[in-house]
Amino acid sequence: MKKFFLTSFFAVLFLPNLKAQEIAEHALGLRFGGNNGLGAEVSYQNALGGNNRLEADLGWRGDNHVTAVKLTGIYQWVWNLDQGLNWYAGAGGGLGTASYDTRYGNPKYRDGNQFLIFVAGDIGLEYNFDFPLLISLDFRPEVGSSDYIDGLDFDIALSLRYQF
Repeated sequence: MKKFFLTSFFAVLFLPNLKAQEIAEHALGLRFGGNNGLGAEVSYQNALGGNNRLEADLGWRGDNHVTAVKLTGIYQWVWNLDQGLNWYAGAGGGLGTASYDTRYGNPKYRDGNQFLIFVAGDIGLEYNFDFPLLISLDFRPEVGSSDYIDGLDFDIALSLRYQF
């Protein structure tokens, strides 16, 4: 028990001194994916210091019967796995609007337009190339209470961003 407390004490003492992965001050690009239909988002990341950043995504999604526009904000923590390879996790939320094509008589699309509000998480892997390109693959669960995001939805996306 004494060894556990001693190890914990030194871990807490030295963990803040570990060097975090350098992340770009800014990154701008596209995020391709979909949970309810396919779509793309303009994605911007802003470093907040250390290994933290804020990601904001404005995107369009659509399928045969629904078109949605969403704005998502995620606070992320970034950790280095290997040189250039990072993993990250975060939490946030967003809002948007969905427009339904009611011509098909589907009871799920009972309303022509609908406001969206949701909570989201984010976990993913990214690779920083030697030139200013960042490529990432992430998984974003979203929880909402609308016809578009009904309960829990999953969004998987591939992103390409220019770092500056």
